[in-house]
Amino acid sequence: MRLLHDVDRQIFRVAVPAFFALITEPLMLLADTSIIGHLGTPELGGLAAASVVLGTAVGLCIFLAYGSTATVSRHHGAGDERTAMGLAVSSLWLAAGLGLVLAAVTAITSGALTDVLSSSSAVAGFAHDYLLVSALALPAMLLILAATGAMRGVLDLRTPLIATIVANVLNVVLNLTFVYGFDWGVRGAAAGTVIAQWFAAAWLVTVVVRRARRVRASTRPRTAEIVGAARLGVPLLVRTITLRASLVLATLVAAQLGDVPLAANQVAAAVVTFLAFGLDAIAIAGQTLTGRTLGAGDADGTRALTNRMVAWGVATGIVAAVVLAAAAPWLPRLFSSDPAVQDALVPALLVVAAIQPLSGIVFVLDGVLIGAGDGAYLAKAGVLVLAAYAPLVLAVGWTDSGFTWLWVAYGGFIAARLVTLWRRQRGTAWMVLGATRSAD
Repeated sequence: MRLLHDVDRQIFRVAVPAFFALITEPLMLLADTSIIGHLGTPELGGLAAASVVLGTAVGLCIFLAYGSTATVSRHHGAGDERTAMGLAVSSLWLAAGLGLVLAAVTAITSGALTDVLSSSSAVAGFAHDYLLVSALALPAMLLILAATGAMRGVLDLRTPLIATIVANVLNVVLNLTFVYGFDWGVRGAAAGTVIAQWFAAAWLVTVVVRRARRVRASTRPRTAEIVGAARLGVPLLVRTITLRASLVLATLVAAQLGDVPLAANQVAAAVVTFLAFGLDAIAIAGQTLTGRTLGAGDADGTRALTNRMVAWGVATGIVAAVVLAAAAPWLPRLFSSDPAVQDALVPALLVVAAIQPLSGIVFVLDGVLIGAGDGAYLAKAGVLVLAAYAPLVLAVGWTDSGFTWLWVAYGGFIAARLVTLWRRQRGTAWMVLGATRSAD
C-alpha cells in the first residue's frame, strides 16, 4: 500500500500542475469558439476551417515538446543538468526557425487552404481572415512547445502553469475587446490570440535561458544539437502527421455535409481537444517520469509507474465521460445561437462521452512510450491506425450518414490506437535504460 502511495505521489506531483497548464491552451480555443460562435454560423464555420490548418501546423511540431521532455528528463534523471539545459536551448533555436518558416508558408497559402476546407464562400472568407492574422503567432506557439517540454523534463511544472493561465486570461480579455468593443470580428479574435501567445512565449523562453546560464550551458545556436533534435523528432513527426490527417479528413467530411455540420464539428472538436488535454495530464507524467526512471536505470520503477498511470487513465476517462454526458444537453448553447447547430451537437457529444474511458488509456500509453523515446514504433502504429480510420470516416461522407456518425468513426480511431499501444507496452522492447536511447 505504501508503495502505491509513493507511486501516486510521483504521478500527481507532475500530473496536477500539468493538468491546469494543459487545459489553458484548449481554453483559448474554447474562448475563441464561444466568442466567434455568437457572431454567426458562417463565422464559426470559418474558425473550424482555420483551426484545422493552425492545429495541423502546430501539431506537426509537437515533437518539440515531447522530444524535449524525453531527452531532457533522461539527462536530468542521470544527474547531467548542463547537458539537459543545453539540449533545451537547442530545441528553442529549432522551434524559432521552424516557426518562422511555417508562419510564412501558412500566410502565403492561407487562401487556397481555407477554400479547400470551407463549406461555402462566406465561410472561406472568414476562415482566410482568421488564418492570415493567426499565422503571426506560429513562431510563438512553437517556442512555447519547446520551452514547456524542457521545463517538464526538469520537473518544473509551475512556470508553464502560471504563464499559460495568465496568457489565457489575457486572450479572453483581448478577444472580447477586439471582437465586440472594436467590432473587428474574426480578425479581432485572431489578433487577441496572437498577442497572448507571444506574451507566454517570451515568458517561458526567458525562464529556460536563465536556467541554462545558471548551469553554464551554452545559449548560442549549436548546429549539431539543433540537427540532432530535428532528427530525433522525425518519428514523432510521422506519428503526428497520422493524427492530424485524421482530423483533416473529419473536417473535409464535415464540410461536405454542409455549413451546420462544419460549425458543429468545430464545437465538438474544441470540446474533444479540451478533454484530450485534460486527460493528457497523466500522459505528461508518463513522459516525464518514464524518461527520468529509464535514465536512472530503473526498469521495475518504470513498469510500476506505467501500470498505475493506466489505472488513473481509466479513472479520469470515466470522470470525463460522466461530466460530458451530463453537460451535453446544454453545452452547445454556450457556443452557438443556431438551433440547428445545437441539435446536431447533442448526440455527437454523447458519443464523445462514451469514448472517454478508452481515450484515458490511449493518452497515458502514448505518453509513456514518448517518454521512453519509442518514436519509431509510434510512427509505424500511427500509419496503421490511419489506414484503419480513413475508410470509416470517408464512408460517412460517401453514404451521407449524418454528423453523429462522424464521431462514431472517431471512436473507431481511438479503439485502433488502443490496440497498437497496449500491445507494445506489454513487452519490454521499449524500456531502454540509460541517459541516451541507443536501441529501438
